[in-house]
Amino acid sequence: MRETVLAELRGLRDEVAGATDAAVASSDGMLIAADTGEVRPEVLAAMAAAALGLGRSTSEEVGLGALREVVTRCRDGHIVVYAIGERALLVVLGDEGLDVANLHLRSRPAVERLAEIVRRDGVTTG
Repeated sequence: MRETVLAELRGLRDEVAGATDAAVASSDGMLIAADTGEVRPEVLAAMAAAALGLGRSTSEEVGLGALREVVTRCRDGHIVVYAIGERALLVVLGDEGLDVANLHLRSRPAVERLAEIVRRDGVTTG
């Protein structure tokens, strides 16, 4: 499963200008696979899970339907966390030039493929 997930991460990063790092983790923050440089992937997975959990709680509270993503804009870039069903997440980091619109467009089919991988192979860490 890990190699298939890594191929998805690399493909997404190659398709989106400004995307610098990406990882897939379980919803409880356990790293599944990461394509990162200087970012600590285990910490990224845990923090992305926390952001996703907060986003889900907020979405439920305000009644806007199922959460799709959480976008955090920073001085030097972006952190985007996508829900992969209820069991996993995709987190993408990008520099200040990240093409967020293209990321959202390209991430939808990637999230669907990742959801199928997670359903088929189960969520495992490694």
